Amino acid sequence: MVIDEPQVSRNGRYNIEDTCRLLGIHRNTLMRYVKKGRICFGIRRSTTRKYFTGSEILRFWKSSF
Repeated sequence: MVIDEPQVSRNGRYNIEDTCRLLGIHRNTLMRYVKKGRICFGIRRSTTRKYFTGSEILRFWKSSF
């Protein structure tokens, strides 16, 4: 997990790869946190891909410290 606050737009949407890079964690770790309910994702209607909002990334990051 990164020590510095991730630089994200609160309304921005970030895919799994970007979210992992911003938080400094592995994809499997992110999915483990999703299963435990520590971070939530949305699903794009057009592509059915998962995304994480900037505000959710910041909420998760702040709760980890």
